[in-house]
Amino acid sequence: MIDKVHLHEQEHGKNDSLYGVSQNTIRALEVALEDEEEKKVKKLLQPLHAADVAVVIEYLAPHLRHNLIEILRFRFDPDILTHLNETVREEVVEQIGTREIAEAIIGLESNEAVALIEDLEEDQQKEILDSIPIGERVILEEVLTYPEDSAARLMQREIICVPSFWTVAETLKYLTEEKELPDKFYDLFIVDPKHTPIGEVSLSSLLRELPTTKILDIMRVDIKRIPVLMDQEEVALLFRKYGLVSAPVVDEGGRIVGMITVDDVVDVIEEEAEEDIMLLSRVTESDFYEPLLSTSYSRIRWLMISLVNTLLAVTVISQFQSTIEKMVALAVLMPINAAMSGNAGMQVVTVAVRAIATRELGGANMNRAIWKEILVGLINGIVFGGVMGAIAAFWFADPALGIVLGGALIFNMIWAAFWGITFPILINKMGMDPALSAGPLLTTTTDLVGFATFLGLAWYFLV
Repeated sequence: MIDKVHLHEQEHGKNDSLYGVSQNTIRALEVALEDEEEKKVKKLLQPLHAADVAVVIEYLAPHLRHNLIEILRFRFDPDILTHLNETVREEVVEQIGTREIAEAIIGLESNEAVALIEDLEEDQQKEILDSIPIGERVILEEVLTYPEDSAARLMQREIICVPSFWTVAETLKYLTEEKELPDKFYDLFIVDPKHTPIGEVSLSSLLRELPTTKILDIMRVDIKRIPVLMDQEEVALLFRKYGLVSAPVVDEGGRIVGMITVDDVVDVIEEEAEEDIMLLSRVTESDFYEPLLSTSYSRIRWLMISLVNTLLAVTVISQFQSTIEKMVALAVLMPINAAMSGNAGMQVVTVAVRAIATRELGGANMNRAIWKEILVGLINGIVFGGVMGAIAAFWFADPALGIVLGGALIFNMIWAAFWGITFPILINKMGMDPALSAGPLLTTTTDLVGFATFLGLAWYFLV
């Protein structure tokens, strides 16, 4: 039985956050679920936003999660699914049933429905789509034919388009009488007879104008049209660069087919940033929710690469076994070179991956960026080479050993800086994600070169 301490605080409204769901609320829900108090569970959930309910579902232990879904299943809010982790979402969909999910998502906007469906298994997708009325199904199936990370997957099909010859009064009349408006919108798009967007008017501008003013006279013509196949990362950069709130999405013929709003772009920015962070460590978001063996397997694959890297480093060290036997101090000092250069190189990789992702690093400034990192590596190498060389000379009472360590550090810091920025550039040019591959490649080279440089210099000058 879960401890019931502090539950009275939740019931009196005490919260440990200015927003979101409090830990007290979660603990109260755990107790209510354990005690099978369905009314108490519903009372606790009633004031929560769908995103907060999703947090609760993810937080609960599997058996309590199952109990909660059983309580919610007959009045399940589909918005909850859009906030769930992919692994937990599949579990919830499987428990509720695809037919019930299909009925629930009919009320969602098209982009939210697509976001929910696209991450499911193919058989689940088919079952859900087959249960949706033909009108909505055709729209969803068309969107799902586009690439996964394209603007088409991100857009919502519900848009407001008006002709340029309308007046403000006619436009407002249309907005008040039209029953199928988007749940949220910020701009109206002005289209020509071919349904090509030629301008846009914000709601705030519309409400400030006289009723007799023509839309043509107040529309902005410098709109940013987004092709359906544009990558979602490019879309996010477009919104960020020009401070957009919404933008029209156009097909290959230039006709407007949907719009993207800033709230969807915020999700993309978070998703892309999270993906890069995860890839740098070779893990995934779902690791936290995956079963034990699945998580272990996904990590073993990348740890095997680290193992190969280690074996290569050991092979290099083994070539200098006799040198190390003659001068034991080398065994003590040799990890310093590889570790320092590896850390310095990963700093450069992180900066380079971020600059590539934000389009701050390109052909125009590539050479300048590479030379800057080389010079930074030289300066840092001199600083740390001098410090560690002095420490080694004093520690082992051998100035020559200090000079060798300092020289090796300077060389390897420059090496790490150069390849730390070059690897991401080359990998990106090959069409791969530098966040995934640059780190392991750099670590391998800095380890091998670090050991080889230090031990090689020691063999040549000291032994």
